[in-house]
Amino acid sequence: MNAKPRWIDEEYRGIVRTGFRLKKRVFKGRSPFQAVEVVETAGHGKLLLIDGMTMVSERDEFVYHEMIAHVPLFLHPRPRRVLVIGGGDGGSVREVLRHRSVERCVLAEIDPLVVEASRRYLPSTAAKLSDKRCEVKIGDGVAFVRETSERFDVVIVDSTEPFGPAKELFGSAFYKDVRRVLTEDGIVVSQAGSPFYEIATIKNLARLLKPIFPVVDAYLFTNLTYPGGLWAFTYASKGLRPLRDFKPARVSAARLPLRWYNADVHTGAFALPQFLKDALGRR
Repeated sequence: MNAKPRWIDEEYRGIVRTGFRLKKRVFKGRSPFQAVEVVETAGHGKLLLIDGMTMVSERDEFVYHEMIAHVPLFLHPRPRRVLVIGGGDGGSVREVLRHRSVERCVLAEIDPLVVEASRRYLPSTAAKLSDKRCEVKIGDGVAFVRETSERFDVVIVDSTEPFGPAKELFGSAFYKDVRRVLTEDGIVVSQAGSPFYEIATIKNLARLLKPIFPVVDAYLFTNLTYPGGLWAFTYASKGLRPLRDFKPARVSAARLPLRWYNADVHTGAFALPQFLKDALGRR
């Protein structure tokens, strides 16, 4: 008899469950912060899970990482210094370092186990963590922006959901420090959750950002492995507007080997459904 198929399930917010056909468990460990697991699936390659939630799938991680990185980097006129907070899998760093203008990318990741597991089991995602332009700082990203004297053109908050070690990344004090470390044309983008299941998180982020930054917006992308399939980032800047100041010719001129992001996707990502516009107080 054939063995019964094995599945790994992600339960999200106690209201929805996503299942992946499991081939084998590759790694499982626990840090002082969270449980970290890598599994190999039948249809999505390897998955990185943190506390049972899918963070990275080999099949579709490029969508998330291209959208969190290239939207701000193609808006900033000359991004040279970039800070990534969280994102220990290395995907955001990989996309940041595709930009030739970037001279330095700092990754501030609180959990060394995430970095170690990603380097070993997700090498295509983590490969650029060893690039000479990247400095990996293991430690609290909140403390880093509070204490650093460095200035950055772009800050990318590649966090998990707003609990556990990521909770402070969704606070007002943190974003005031982010504004301080940003240069004159600085931009910050943040993982904001599902518009269907986490509308309160997106609203809260926008509420926190509006008194701190003159430009605040949100943009969307879709993927295969996150619950609901639709996900949001928040966008905030000291002045650059995500559509008015976007120059599509820069994207084609860069000739980057991208699989999802392009100039049309950039523009379309800021076209929000009405329920999300209403939640954010936009007409």
